[in-house]
Amino acid sequence: MAEVTLEGISKAFGKTQAVSDITMTIADGAFVVLLGPTGAGKTTTLRLISGLEKLDKGQITIGGRNVGTETPAQRDVAMVFQQYSLYPHMTVRDNLAFPLRSPILKTPEAEVTEKVRRIAEVLQIPHKLDNKATELSGGEMQRVSIGRALVRDPSIYLMDEPLSSLDAKLRADLRVELKRIHADLGSTLLYVTHDQIEAMTMATHIGVLEEGRLVQYGTPREVYENPASIYVASRLGSPRINVLPSDLFAGSHKGPLIGLRPENIREGSEGVEARVIRSEHLGDQTRLHLELRGHAITTVIDAHEDYTADTTIKISPQAPLYFSADGARIF
Repeated sequence: MAEVTLEGISKAFGKTQAVSDITMTIADGAFVVLLGPTGAGKTTTLRLISGLEKLDKGQITIGGRNVGTETPAQRDVAMVFQQYSLYPHMTVRDNLAFPLRSPILKTPEAEVTEKVRRIAEVLQIPHKLDNKATELSGGEMQRVSIGRALVRDPSIYLMDEPLSSLDAKLRADLRVELKRIHADLGSTLLYVTHDQIEAMTMATHIGVLEEGRLVQYGTPREVYENPASIYVASRLGSPRINVLPSDLFAGSHKGPLIGLRPENIREGSEGVEARVIRSEHLGDQTRLHLELRGHAITTVIDAHEDYTADTTIKISPQAPLYFSADGARIF
């Protein structure tokens, strides 16, 4: 594994600036997630690191080596795509072994056998090694696709939304698997997603992208608790953060807009009156949808509490975040 650094990298496609002046360090052994909506520049950043796209500006180093003039094969990276990218006529064993048998790696066959066996154990699919790829379920196919990258020992694994085409249960299962694999192998991993749950549950560090720019980089807790802007705050947390005019609440305020996570709205005997629109029971908690002087608010309360529609309750802010009119955080 190796440290990967991006220094002021940029890439445009015609008049569209896909990546703009991104500087970031992916530490050796880190699990970094790039988070952002479609068009934020996540996949382009991955392709620039892999060498599938050429830089317009900036520098990429892998293990201290400037890779600007190297081909994708020379960069020693392994990619996992959203599509399974398997050879359907081959068995699982041969699909896993294929990268090791390439003319570049020329791995001895005994080593190929051992590596395939070990990765099959890690992915919990040793009983599927002699199956054709077409005989696998979607989750098993994606495990094999991930395994084709894991059998190698690259400087960094690059993963482009590998779980997005799976159903919810499989996504949850493979999130746990990927985190376990990362812990077991000590690998350096850069993972692209628009799914905040994947980012929060798997990452050691999150990079939030907005229109090709890196707007915040830190641990999941840092990004969640101290977002740099309304945009960043809205990328993490479900239900989303409530952003409201500060003057809805009594007292002095640091800025014109107040940001309240649903768990940071206190319901009690003091505060401002809000009307219950509806409640949603989710088993471990209840979500309350409120209306406060024309503004919609979502909060969470104990699962055993209940309020009927049109009930009036009192709420007050707890640990609020403040933002300027343009959405920047006021610390």
